[in-house]
This record gives sequence, structure tokens and C-alpha cells, in this order.
Amino acid sequence: MADSDVNLNMNNCDDGCATFDVQRFLRGLDAIFDAHKAPAQAEPYLQKARTEAEHSHDDAGLLTVLNETMGFYRSQGRHTDNLPIIRESLSIAEHLHLQEIDPQAWATTLINAATGMRAAGQYEEAEQLYRRALDAATSAFSPTDRRLAALHNNMSMLYSETGRLNQAKRELEQALDLLEQSSPDASADIDVASTHTNLALLFLQMDRHWASDAIQHAQKALTIYRTGHLEHSAHYASALAGYAQACYMAGCLQDAVSGYEHALSVIEECYGRNTDYYHTTAANLEAAKQALHKHMPSAHKTRESQEYQESQESLKSQHSPKSSESQQSSEPHYMTESGASSIPAISHHISGLALSRAFWNDLGKPLLAGAYSAYQGRIAAGLVGYGSECFGFDDEFSRDHDFAPRFCLWLTDEDYDAIGEQLQTDYDALSRDFTVDEQGKPHFAGHGSADSNALAASQSPLTPRAQGEFRRDGVFRIGDFFERITLFREAPAQNDYASWLSLDDATLATATNGQVFADPLGVFSKTRQGFKFMPEDIRLSLISRRLGMMAQAGQYNLLRMLQRGDGAAAMLSIHEFVNATASLVFLINEPVSVGYLPYYKWQFAAMRKLSRRMATRLAGVCEQLEDILRLSSAACFGGAGFGEGGKGAKPAAEHIIATVERICSDVVDELLREGLTESHETFVEWQRPYVEDHIKSDASCLHSL
Repeated sequence: MADSDVNLNMNNCDDGCATFDVQRFLRGLDAIFDAHKAPAQAEPYLQKARTEAEHSHDDAGLLTVLNETMGFYRSQGRHTDNLPIIRESLSIAEHLHLQEIDPQAWATTLINAATGMRAAGQYEEAEQLYRRALDAATSAFSPTDRRLAALHNNMSMLYSETGRLNQAKRELEQALDLLEQSSPDASADIDVASTHTNLALLFLQMDRHWASDAIQHAQKALTIYRTGHLEHSAHYASALAGYAQACYMAGCLQDAVSGYEHALSVIEECYGRNTDYYHTTAANLEAAKQALHKHMPSAHKTRESQEYQESQESLKSQHSPKSSESQQSSEPHYMTESGASSIPAISHHISGLALSRAFWNDLGKPLLAGAYSAYQGRIAAGLVGYGSECFGFDDEFSRDHDFAPRFCLWLTDEDYDAIGEQLQTDYDALSRDFTVDEQGKPHFAGHGSADSNALAASQSPLTPRAQGEFRRDGVFRIGDFFERITLFREAPAQNDYASWLSLDDATLATATNGQVFADPLGVFSKTRQGFKFMPEDIRLSLISRRLGMMAQAGQYNLLRMLQRGDGAAAMLSIHEFVNATASLVFLINEPVSVGYLPYYKWQFAAMRKLSRRMATRLAGVCEQLEDILRLSSAACFGGAGFGEGGKGAKPAAEHIIATVERICSDVVDELLREGLTESHETFVEWQRPYVEDHIKSDASCLHSL
């Protein structure tokens, strides 16, 4: 492509300055990448575009150029050069007030900046940017927007690179779920393929014993590329390298060599040789070659690798393998364009959500694809609502009642009128017989490959609260489903403060928990998400109320009741303080990001889970609250010789009072960091006016007297 083909369109404006044509800039850049000339032409083109945007005084256009430059420098491994570009882009975005005028562009800028920081090894700064990006993206994008999946993919890379593999796994699972929900054809979707590659690589990163599972994910990715005729995509190299890495770890060395050679040829075509990506893959190829030469007599192939080899014969003629100079033998490095994840531990206890997803995949999808094919693209499926499993906290002790293979199907009113009753009948007729194999995977009768060692699993009896009009699964109108939980068919309007205040934490947690497996229309997800978008004035008003209860119950009445010797009243004071504080922690961390505090049974399970997240505000409060509860009996009812070490009630009471004050001090510190107060006063009742000063509405129900 000649340089003249990618010149920017420059027109004269009224004051004589040139205007910057953003669309032509992007078309020109796309043309460079489509022609595989990025190594030679992209940087001069980007530099020229930057100069012209600056000359035009077009900050918005300049921000577009900088975002594209960040991506190019990252692909070239020029991370040090990228840092000033990243910081400049953030500065311009804030100067433009992008968060207010274009929330989607703001979220995209944060994502690009965070990814650049991660690639440069600036992990702490990257994590802060990713957190801001997730908050922004959750508000700006629809629940099934694929950009959210890309964000989860990138966050998984951060967690993987910093050794937090379980968190990386969760991010990739969210990404894959979202992509499969939103894809018109997941069998030919390049983003679904990339996510399978990332899962394969993380399986390897955690334990080489999972190499066969990694091979399966890598093969799924390659199948998608072939189905979609996407073999010339730059991401195809990642899938090939991932497969090669899995084969190497499994001892299938010839397949590893073939995979790396093929990957290297695609990398050279798309990125050139002078990149980290090329050099890393070349080093991996040499390591695989040397290992193959050393172990040639015992080299072997798995059934999966043989199938792959056969499928690649026609493709090898399209890419001549590239070799590189011999290097010192070493273990291959992990390299992917999109991310990584982790694997579940082997367990014969199957979680309710995992069972539900298996029930949906094995029996639900085929049901819709058959008799209801005309509606398949309109029906949402998942598991949300009442039950321990919807919160993800169920265990072997939760299976004595209401535990069964189940999922929900959510329909619009129009579709329910047409097929709802019959679909419910067909849903009820589905087999509930299933087994859990030795890897903890459920299989239904006639599906999967449960072997002779599989463990049979039985469903528990349904209680009246899970039957009839109180049923927790099956076919629902979307509005009816949420009305049963909240009394509202959809979230109240943002200015309907009285209605929002009528919804307690546990109700909102129940309406927004669980997982959505598919939602092609997006209507259910949008309705569900509406309950997560608590109005800011409501959040601030509830924070004020929680501060009031913490002060009244924990800082004032608890001490008085202990002094009075009224152990029962003191115990209730502790109860109120703990509940108010737990709710405040979720409110401070913002429900749109972390959800709501569930009902009492799972409050501390949810608190512990939230506390383990990186960058959680007030993460240390959970442990302190548990300490208070541990000592509460001794403090409230203990006498001589009772309580901690037989020392009686006084030491326990003193410890609880001190812990309450420490928690309140921590809360004030957080309010100061959040800019919600200017006072350092630790009696938190006196913080309420400062918090309420940030409430924009003058509605009396939002303000304390």
C-alpha cells in the first residue's frame, strides 16, 4: 500500500485551521493492518496523524490517535515508550470530561490504559485502572456488550501475571459466558476462540496434570478458527501457540513442534519478526525441537493430537514453517494475546450453579433448538433468585432440600402468551437423572461420558416454598419473575426514592444474584441490571443511615447496656452494629460492582468473598466483625471464670468496645478517601451531615432529621 493511500483528509475550516478526519484516519490504519504492513508503516502513520490532530487543536481526535498508538506499541513490546502515551491519553480524557459526555469512550480509554500498564509491568496502577474501567463499563455498556468480555479477559491476564490464578479463572469464565450469550454463532466466533485459548494456557500454568484439558480448550479454539475461516487472523497464532504449549506439557513433542512452527509463520505475517511475540514463540519452538530430539524414541501422540494433525495437513501448505537458530533448551514460556485463567479443584460435590449450567447445556438447549427453534433467539436462560446455590455458597450441607437440576427460562409477555404453558410442560418432562464424574463434572442420562467410577447424585425433596406459585425454576414472564422477588416488575425509576428505600439489601441481592447462561434479546439482563443501578442519592442516604445505626448501637448503647448488666440488650446492640456495618461495606464498594449484602445466613460468606478481592474498600472489617461475634457471648453473659481463658466478661467486653471503635475509625478514614467527609471525628453519627451534603435531591426521605 502506498503512503498516499492512507493520507488524512484535511479540510480548511472557517478560521483557516485544518480539521482532523478521524474516520479516514481509522480507515487508513485498518488498511495498513489488513495489508500486513504494520511493522513498517503503522508507526510513521500514527506519528503523522498525531501531528495533524495537534495542529488542528482537536483533542478528541488526538485521543483517538493515542488510543490506537497504545495498542500498536503494546503489540510491538515497546512498553516503556507506551507509558507517557498512556498517561497523556488519560489526561486528555479527563480534560475533555469524557466520563460525562461519552461514557463508552471513557470506559474504552481506561481499558486501553490499564492494559498498557499491565503489559509494562505496572501492576498496581493497572489494577486501579481496571477497577475504574469495570465501574465505567458496567454503567456505559449493556450487560451483553462484548467489550465487557474483553475487559474480563484483560483483567484475567493481570491476575494471572500476579499469581492470583483463581481470580483469573473467574474473570475468564465471565468473559466466556458473556460471549456465548451474545454471539449469533459461537461456533465461528473469534472472541470465543481466543477465550478458549486463554483457558487452555491457564490450565497449563496451574498444573501440567491438566494438559489434556488444556488441549481440549485449545482444540475448541482451533476448530472455531477453521469453522469461521479465520486462519489468517493474528489471534490464530495465539491459538496455535496455545495448542503447541499444551502438547509440549503433555509430552506430544512432534505436535508441539508443528504447532509452534505454524504459529511462528502466522506471527511473522501479521506482526513481523522484530517483536516479543515472535522471539518468545521462536524460543519455545527451539525448546520443543530439542526436547523432541532428546526423546525421539519415546515420543508419542494422544488421540486429540492425532486428530489435530490430520486437520492441519491442508493448512500447512498455506504457511511454510519458519525455523530459527538453535537456542539453549528451556521450558516454553506462556504467550497469548488475550489472557489466561485457572481450573476448578477435583471435587465430587457439584455446585448448584454448575449443575444448572450442565442441565441447561445437556437438555435445555436441545429442547429450545427443537420444538421452539423459532423462539430460541428470544429466550433467556440461567439461574437467579432464591436458594443458596444462586449465591454460589451452597455446599454438601445445602442439599437436604430444594436441591435439584434446574434452570429458569425468561420470556417476554408476548412470547409467554404464545408458548409459556407448553414450554413449562416440556421443561417439567426433562430428565433429572444425573451423575457426577471423578472430575466433578455432571452428566445427564444419555449425555456425556460418565464412566463406571462416576458418582451418582440424587436430588433432594422440594419443600412447599419451592413449588406451585413459589417455584424457583421453570418458565417465567420476565416481569413476573422480578415482581415475585421485589414486588416490582422492573427497577423503580431513578428518582422514585420511596420505592428504592422500600427494597432492602437481601431483596436486591436475591434479584441480582446467580448467572445468566443465555440472553439473546438482552431484556432479562437489562431488567436485572436495573436493580443493580442503585441511584447515587439512595446509596448516600443509606450510608448515612448505616452510620447512624453503627453509632447508636455500637458506640453508644452497647457500652451502656454492658454497664447496666443487660446482656440481652447488649447482644442485640452487637447484632444491629454488625448488620449495619456489613451493609455499609457493600454500599461503600458500590452495589453495581459488588452486588448487595445477602440475607443473614450468607452475610459473612459474602463478606469474606468480598474481602478477598483486590482493592476492596474496608476489606479488614469482616475479620473484625467476626472477632466481635466470637467474643459476644462472653462479653454479654459471662461472669467470673467464663469467657476468654476463664478471665470473665470484662476482657471480652473491653476487646469488643475497642474493636467497634477501630472499625468506626477505619470507616471514617474511608469516607475521607472517598471525599464524602471533611471531618476526622470518629463518632460516626457526626459524619452523617457531611455525607448527606453530597445528596443532590432535597427529598425529605433521603435526609436525616
